[in-house]
Amino acid sequence: MTPAGPSVPLAIQSYALFCAENRSFTSSFGSNGAVKQMYTSFCLAITSEKVIRSIIQSRPLPGFRSRPHTILSSLSTHHQQSHSRRLSSHTVSVSQLRADHDFTHAVIGGGVVGLAIAQELARRSSRPGSTLLLEQHTAVGTETSSRNSEVIHAGIYYGATSLKTELCISGKQLLYSLCEKEGIPHRRTGKWIVAQTDAQREALQRVYDFCTQEIHVPMRWVGAEEAARREPAVRAEKGVLESPTTGIIDSHSLMMCLLGKFEDAGGTLALGSRVEAITPLGGDGSQGWKLTVRDTTGSGELSTITADTLINAAGLGAVAVHNMIVPPDRKRKMFYAKGNYFSYGGSSPKVSTLIYPAPEPGHAGLGTHLTLDIGGRIKFGPDVEWVDSPEDLSVNESRLSETIREVKKYLPALDETLLRPDYAGIRPKLGRQGAVVSGKGFIDFVIQREEGYHGWINLLGIESPGLTSSLAIAEKVRKLLYQ
Repeated sequence: MTPAGPSVPLAIQSYALFCAENRSFTSSFGSNGAVKQMYTSFCLAITSEKVIRSIIQSRPLPGFRSRPHTILSSLSTHHQQSHSRRLSSHTVSVSQLRADHDFTHAVIGGGVVGLAIAQELARRSSRPGSTLLLEQHTAVGTETSSRNSEVIHAGIYYGATSLKTELCISGKQLLYSLCEKEGIPHRRTGKWIVAQTDAQREALQRVYDFCTQEIHVPMRWVGAEEAARREPAVRAEKGVLESPTTGIIDSHSLMMCLLGKFEDAGGTLALGSRVEAITPLGGDGSQGWKLTVRDTTGSGELSTITADTLINAAGLGAVAVHNMIVPPDRKRKMFYAKGNYFSYGGSSPKVSTLIYPAPEPGHAGLGTHLTLDIGGRIKFGPDVEWVDSPEDLSVNESRLSETIREVKKYLPALDETLLRPDYAGIRPKLGRQGAVVSGKGFIDFVIQREEGYHGWINLLGIESPGLTSSLAIAEKVRKLLYQ
């Protein structure tokens, strides 16, 4: 058997080297932009540990700063030439899947949540190769998972009995533990929620009371003197509430880690594999599931796959998958909330803590906030822009003036001439309101055994805090299947 791929530490080490050697190149694209997506594809293409070691040992990468596409192209060519002798037995294209494959689990969606679920099921399975992960793109994590704030949330905004609160709190602990164990780049930055008016101060008080009295998440008030000493550039006229357990993470390193665990457990990854039809065998899935999958890498070939269980973790495509199965009166509609991000190229003002405005009930986001990437680069966003398509990923530059107006409320010294469009992401919403904060319009995660069917776990509306909750979501799916 050929090697299943690079070990998790090596994949992360190679990514860290990539960033270190090409800092000027990466900073021009943004931490969640094209560079990381190219790098994800690059790591997926390299299934030989020997290749990664040779790259690590040959630093700096020759010519990479000036010709990144050329180097990636040559790596792709090398991969294609040696494909037949190096392809992992657990990584396949859709055309290699045969109708007589009998998988225990078919997981649809290779974002961070799908990866977490797939590796959890594969590691717990007694039969190697029994878990299939289907991803329509040619790399994992290219949609919502790589176009977000990369924040490890504390779980402070949602209702006490909501899945978002439960899974965010438990997922946060699991995520920090995994990061420390596997060397995934992360940092416990803490988060300030700032108030400029009496009404906003009251909103902060409600958050504090909720966290300390109901869900028992650490929160503390920051006095004016401490605030001025720690973050002198930040305005908070009526108070600062700090969430000390909030942090940041390199989402791509996390996904590489989960992918490594999945492959090490014998999981089967099918990239470029779009699910086009699903049939519950026996009428309700009691005899398994038949999936019709199209190869999106060029051939367009259709294949039929059967599995005992079906897990819909398709993110932006989850409602479409849901609608393939249910009768007309149970079909749903997906709403797309686009978030635009703008990067800041200035060295001043300097901020080392995440800064959020006071939450607004009924709002579809948490406000335009200041976040940091692992390298300390400042970015602002996301805002909320309702769009008609999940493909609408270009930054809407007309939103810049609104972003400046919102940011200057808490960062008045901002040099607006140094703001640049960075990237945009789409949140999958189950309602046009789709409020994030508990209260009017709040919509919780849907993670359930779908009524009337056997062996189908359905995940819908997995937006923020989906990344933070991913490992806890994976545990919940396993329990739904087997407890």
